[in-house]
Amino acid sequence: MSVTVRTRFAPSPTGRLHLGNVRAAAFNWLLARHHGGAFVLRLEDTDADRNVPGSEEAIYEDLRWLGLDWDEGPDIGGPHAPYKQSERAAKYERGAAKLLDAGRAYPCFCTEAELAGEAEVVGEGRTALRYSGRCRRLSAAERERRLASGEPHVIRFAVPEELAVAEVVDEVFGSISVPVSDIEDFVLCRSDGRPTYNFAVVVDDVDMAITHVVRGVGHLSNTAKQALLFDALSVARPVFAHLPTVLGPEGRKLSKREGATAVASLRAEGFPPDAVLNYLSLLGWSHPEELEVLGRAELVEAISLGRVGRSDTRMDPEKLRWVSSQHLAAEDSATLAAHVLPFIDAERFPAALDRPEAVVEALRSRLSTYGDVNEHLSLLFPDEAAAAVGRSMASGGAARGVLGAVRARLGDVEEWTAEALDRMVREAGRDAGARGAELFHPVRAALIGSESGPDLGKILAAIGRSEALRRMDEALGKR
Repeated sequence: MSVTVRTRFAPSPTGRLHLGNVRAAAFNWLLARHHGGAFVLRLEDTDADRNVPGSEEAIYEDLRWLGLDWDEGPDIGGPHAPYKQSERAAKYERGAAKLLDAGRAYPCFCTEAELAGEAEVVGEGRTALRYSGRCRRLSAAERERRLASGEPHVIRFAVPEELAVAEVVDEVFGSISVPVSDIEDFVLCRSDGRPTYNFAVVVDDVDMAITHVVRGVGHLSNTAKQALLFDALSVARPVFAHLPTVLGPEGRKLSKREGATAVASLRAEGFPPDAVLNYLSLLGWSHPEELEVLGRAELVEAISLGRVGRSDTRMDPEKLRWVSSQHLAAEDSATLAAHVLPFIDAERFPAALDRPEAVVEALRSRLSTYGDVNEHLSLLFPDEAAAAVGRSMASGGAARGVLGAVRARLGDVEEWTAEALDRMVREAGRDAGARGAELFHPVRAALIGSESGPDLGKILAAIGRSEALRRMDEALGKR
């Protein structure tokens, strides 16, 4: 019988998502979509002191922009609601009660002072704080008496003493063995009833029928404890897969200072969401044919845990921009114009709003993001100082004759398209006996104030008939 693949992304609402943590969401979403399964969003919000107002809504916004739609979640509900840990206290209480009843957990009454004095030799003369298990050895009568008296306590997991090692199979890092002697009887529920991370995440994964736990390798150290909890709850373990560490551009741990770019910042800069998803997929995974520029559907089809590597991977801002430029290059003129239009600075370049398709066609080879457009619009719409320099370059000698020939032909162009205009310029060049730089340089100088720039046909189409004629006439001294 086939099992429906169910993956999850469980961020904490402590700020905006950045590329380092949203990568896990991308892999989980792609895997769920590849298998026709479900992608679950839940919030780990029990640490109220760290929660940032507005973060929950920001998480939804960032994920939606990336196109990582979820099938179940806090805002849309689902069969396993609620999807916020802060609203799931009853679930954790029932999970703890099940383990207590089965003898797989016990109340611990030790005070902080008592715990602070415990240390064990862990080899080579090293010591570490480790719970001795003293409350595990209390008689049932003693436990009941102390519970009845209301004595503060935590709930600890009774690590199986009959096991020598905890074996975990990870889809990326293979078989991992952890000596059970290295795992203390860890806390499941604090004295105020709040669950610890390891307990809450297992109860949630069991309750939500998660089949694949895909997350960063930093969580690998927690996995043996969690695997023991799945076993104690008599539930089949999910498939574990840990993604390699993402480092900053300089090879240091990713942080806000070291390459942890916020998803919202990329959106504001004008990166296409499909390009960002494409780039995220390349952080630790490779396509079977080593392709690097992939659309959303291609990623969904090709994704597999078998091609996730173990080596650390680095953020590369230049690679991200290159991937983005390739996605822009694949967009048709109408689509690219629609995406670029909201980024155009209407105050500086109002004329660009008149013919956005022609404008982006003239500049598309220079764009890595939609937001790059303002950096290059001055090529088409120079300030007066640049325009004056161009007129000076184009007004003397042979250049003037070339301009006159082009201006004469311009008035006869019926179809104002880049292709038709390009043909017209070449025909005017034949009229003037000029070609190559002799033809193109003076015309560009007159139109945009520089001898270099986009193709002349595209320049003319972008600035429009009336503006092109005005600039040519000014260069010829007719205005």
